[in-house]
Amino acid sequence: MEPAILTLDRPIFILGAYPVTLGMCLFITVAILLFAGIPAVLGRRRDRQSAQEAERRMTALLAAQTEMQGRIAAMADVFGARQSELNQSISQRIDGMTHRLGTSITEQTKATHENLRRLQERLAVIDTAQTNIQSLAKDMAGLQSILSNKQTRGAFGQSRMETIIADGLPMGAYAFQTTLSNGSRPDCTVRMPNGQPVLVIDAKFPLEGWNAIRSAGDPDAARQAQQQFRRDMEVHIRDISGKYLIPGETQETAFLFVPSESIFAEIHEHFEGIVQKAHRSRIVIVSPSLLMLSIQVIQAILRDARMREQAHLIQGEVIRLMEDLTRLDDRVRKLHGHFLTTQKDVDDILVSSEKLKRRGTRIEALDLETAGALPDAKTEPKAFDNRMGQLKLRVVDED
Repeated sequence: MEPAILTLDRPIFILGAYPVTLGMCLFITVAILLFAGIPAVLGRRRDRQSAQEAERRMTALLAAQTEMQGRIAAMADVFGARQSELNQSISQRIDGMTHRLGTSITEQTKATHENLRRLQERLAVIDTAQTNIQSLAKDMAGLQSILSNKQTRGAFGQSRMETIIADGLPMGAYAFQTTLSNGSRPDCTVRMPNGQPVLVIDAKFPLEGWNAIRSAGDPDAARQAQQQFRRDMEVHIRDISGKYLIPGETQETAFLFVPSESIFAEIHEHFEGIVQKAHRSRIVIVSPSLLMLSIQVIQAILRDARMREQAHLIQGEVIRLMEDLTRLDDRVRKLHGHFLTTQKDVDDILVSSEKLKRRGTRIEALDLETAGALPDAKTEPKAFDNRMGQLKLRVVDED
């Protein structure tokens, strides 16, 4: 049996429908080996390059890291300085803010204390006002109780009238609760000057009728209260006219005192008939202000009457004053004459003194040497007399 000879184109096995030869297997094997070796060589070369690249990158990274560390150190220094400056600035701002807050809190505390003090003062004023209001409320309650009683109401009007009269007139010019000749007792009588009859003032105003008008709840009740008040006023006016107007003893007119300005205005506004009836009955309705004005007029009349009574005394004093003035004028004129005489004597004395002064000056300026020496009066009396005569003539000529 011949030995088998292997050839490259001999099929070794069949892969599917294709026969696989030995050459194909060798070729595939060599290709596989080649392909397996090339990547390894390439891989080793690539590894060397990668190592070099990695080394370069590591060097660059180390350099960058060193640079970064330097920058970080510089930034740390800058940040430290900035942090210190920031801390100092923040500390200064906090200190300034603390100072401002302390000052503001102090001022606010002072303002708060001041406001509290003012509030306490206002509260004290309010407490005082409240106390006054409470006292006034008590007084008003007492006044209401007074006005609700007819007798006490009359006393209230009487007291107001007496106060006005006593403040306006001197003592002795008025009298309260005097008895007239018919037995009636008016509230006040005012003495008039020159022996005139007294003026009668009545203070018993019917205030209960007026209070009924104010307290009326409906128009009918108000109308009835007004009618009742009108009747009370007419009766009161009739009583004053019949009791207090006495010919020869009292004035022909009497005053009806109303103790309230508002009531007086309401009467003149809504009760004109009552006012007209009072005028016809010679009764004058007066309020406190009108009574005060009337008292002032009466006071002026009394003052004028006293002036008239003292007029003769004043005239006598003026006459004596004129006599004293005349005597003073005579004495002044005499003194003026003495002054004129004295002045003339003084002028004459001044003229004489002036002449003496001039003569003394001339004698002092006289040149005796040029005129010659005087002879001796004992040895040459005749020559001495002649020489003196010449000097006298010279002096007279000079005068």
